[in-house]
Amino acid sequence: MNKNTFKTFVLLAGIGGLLVAVGSVIGGRGGAVIGMLFGFGIVGFSYWNSDKLAIKAARAVPVTETQMPEYYRIMRELTTAANMPMPKLYMTPDLQPNAFATGRNPEHAAVAVTQGILNILDWDELRGVLAHEISHVGNRDILIGSVAAAVATAISFIANMAMWGAIFGGGRDDDEGGNPIGLLLTIVLAPMAAGLLQMALSRSREFEADRTGARLIGNGEPLARALLKLEQGARQIPMDVKPAQAQAYIVNPLSGRRIQFAKLFTTHPPVEERVGRLRAREWAQ
Repeated sequence: MNKNTFKTFVLLAGIGGLLVAVGSVIGGRGGAVIGMLFGFGIVGFSYWNSDKLAIKAARAVPVTETQMPEYYRIMRELTTAANMPMPKLYMTPDLQPNAFATGRNPEHAAVAVTQGILNILDWDELRGVLAHEISHVGNRDILIGSVAAAVATAISFIANMAMWGAIFGGGRDDDEGGNPIGLLLTIVLAPMAAGLLQMALSRSREFEADRTGARLIGNGEPLARALLKLEQGARQIPMDVKPAQAQAYIVNPLSGRRIQFAKLFTTHPPVEERVGRLRAREWAQ
């Protein structure tokens, strides 16, 4: 197991453990068990349905080889070189230039590009982007990211339910309910902690997909140029994406939104750092 894979398992374990801890604070020992079972249920649901949910959320539609022959040609070349099956190919109507991959394994994978990405990238640059997305599939990043996103969303949902329960039902002070201060801290801090863990996981996997994708095509420059264009486009053209799903895209689709502590709550490493690593040929080492 390499260092990056080990870090992935540690971060996933941290997210799962946080779900159990939230259940424990809210409902005592019984709540911890419920949290654990809930976590297993989310993992199972994400395993079987992550691709369908992502495609539906993005309003993506399948494209045929007749409609986009170059898209198919490049993807066929990449999957042959990577010894992977051909994924299903989609396009979304979004004008923001971006792309994502989804699916639990290479046999059940899909890649989607936005309408906007076709407007600003040449095919060599898009080849770098698609190599990055295929690397996510080959590295099993999609499943990992989908599970992390689902659990993080569940933690936020439980914390919100606990908040409304505390407001309308009053805090419980019996032996089973825990103390109200712990409940309050859980409501405030648990979603933040889940988000930070998920973002750390996403940033780690983006670097690896950049490296693997550049190695697949034997050149990091097309992806480097594409990332610079995509980052600029994402800042200029907004896209309606749920924060928990932002990590699936090659560049952060929410980067144009003005939020406090933006650098802390980012799902992707800085594009400048990604480009620097690609142009320094770290992928070739």
